Amino acid sequence: MNNFSFANPVKIIFGKETIKEISKEIPAAAKVLVIYGGGSIKRNGVYNQVTDALKEHTFFEFSGIEANPHYETCMQAVALIKEKKCDFLLAVGGGSVVDATKFIAAAACFDGPDPWTMVAGKGKIEKAMPFGVVLTLSATGSEMNCGAVITKAETQDKLAFHSSLVYPKFSVLDPTTTFTLPPKQTSNGVIDTFVHVVEQYVTYPVNAMLQDMFAESILKVLVKEGPKALKQPKDYDVRANLMWASTWGLNEWIAQGVPQDWATHMIGHELTALYGLDHAQTLAIVLPGLLKVKKEQKGDKILQMGEQVFGINDNKPQAVLIENTIQAVEDFFEEMQVKTYLSDYGLGQEAVDAVANRISARGWMLGEHQDISGEVVREILKLRL
Repeated sequence: MNNFSFANPVKIIFGKETIKEISKEIPAAAKVLVIYGGGSIKRNGVYNQVTDALKEHTFFEFSGIEANPHYETCMQAVALIKEKKCDFLLAVGGGSVVDATKFIAAAACFDGPDPWTMVAGKGKIEKAMPFGVVLTLSATGSEMNCGAVITKAETQDKLAFHSSLVYPKFSVLDPTTTFTLPPKQTSNGVIDTFVHVVEQYVTYPVNAMLQDMFAESILKVLVKEGPKALKQPKDYDVRANLMWASTWGLNEWIAQGVPQDWATHMIGHELTALYGLDHAQTLAIVLPGLLKVKKEQKGDKILQMGEQVFGINDNKPQAVLIENTIQAVEDFFEEMQVKTYLSDYGLGQEAVDAVANRISARGWMLGEHQDISGEVVREILKLRL
């Protein structure tokens, strides 16, 4: 196991009818900006629960955060914060709203001329507004970590940033808020969580037994409960298990002391930025191809995942077991009703070339060994045509 130093300060408030608890977590004198996406929180009753909990507070609202939050939209929220002199933010929604709120919290305190530099790695985050979360979609784990992904629509850039200053002060996780999610969002959330775990787990062994077993348990919950959520969307226990698994998928605990990959995400971000595919759709396309191209380097952990998560332990050659495990991953994505090939989304060789060329132009070398170049990306995506 590698050395590590770790602290996660996020308070989790989990369970039924817990949204009302936010009134105790937000300072009484705070001017709150409630940030959300479309109208779903008004249709499913979450909006009423939030506003009722804030009835003793002064609060304002900002809506319209996109599924892939745009820098341009976030800056409109920053302007409103300054106009209304808000000093606390509340993200109400899924990971995109939480990611947007993290950026807004930092951008509202940024002294430089262009807050986008914080995302592009050229500007330092030195201060951020405090904020809390009411989660309505289990997927990204953003409710318990300090990372976010923001898209600049003008340049079609989708980039990630991290700062210990943008941990939420608290996150409310009420599984009943996910009962009315469209099946597509349920499927996307399960796949997003699955790939989050794989990025931290399917690399190479460092004898981190606890992290491996935690990762395997999360994956097994997803494989078992994910399909159930599509058939029984209002089963509280299923939704609770998926919501907590999603948080654990990226709350940074299973990442401690182990190598991490994240190439699937970086490649997927380019597909989303260029072609507008859902984040989880891009992950479902890229991961099987990446595992195939990197099966020798990742072989030990692929075999481990096959045995521990999918029960693949036949007396067959290792090469066959590796292929069977990769196929099991692809089959699981398909079972969750998410297609796994570029052609399923009307994309062909032009998309392969566009993404590979962008990776090359950025000079990125991806993966746990920093050996996935633009040309390797081209090889990965060719397998997904």
